Amino acid sequence: MRAPIGRFDTALPAPDALAELTGPVAAAVRDWHGSVPAEQIVYVDTDPEWADTAVFVEHYGQELLEQSANCVVVAGRRGGETTLAACVVLSTTRVDVNNVVRRQLGARKASFASMDTATGETGMEYGGITPIGLPDGWPLLVDSAVVDLPYVLVGSGRRRGKLLVPGKAFAQLPGAVVLDGLGVA
Repeated sequence: MRAPIGRFDTALPAPDALAELTGPVAAAVRDWHGSVPAEQIVYVDTDPEWADTAVFVEHYGQELLEQSANCVVVAGRRGGETTLAACVVLSTTRVDVNNVVRRQLGARKASFASMDTATGETGMEYGGITPIGLPDGWPLLVDSAVVDLPYVLVGSGRRRGKLLVPGKAFAQLPGAVVLDGLGVA
């Protein structure tokens, strides 16, 4: 199969690559629901040594710079309560944690979750966290610019490999809320 974006030697429909995904991500692909068929989510094999954005796009395709998204875990706090959530923004932007995230979560303070919290709670590897397969009940905040793209490159749950996901599929993930201005330059 040829990947819909980028230049990858190995591209498979995600349901055919379950062994390459972490448990939570594989389960989410296996149990996929929504108007976008799971077969349209594509797993591509990537070398973890080329994970740095500049090296990655040089090797796999310059167009990926504008078609990649980051998924980060944030913690919103109010009183003694902490709410964990995931945010998906284009890789050319950063998450507006202090304004958009804080207000959306109804938090007094919001910050990026620690690496140990992010990996421990998601069951995914740091640097490969993806919005597919997040823990039940987590809010998923998605920048509208991500949803507008035909395909978006995101993590696969591991540092090796990525997923190419139709943009509109992000809006259909459990807990998803699409927000304008979540990603800022």
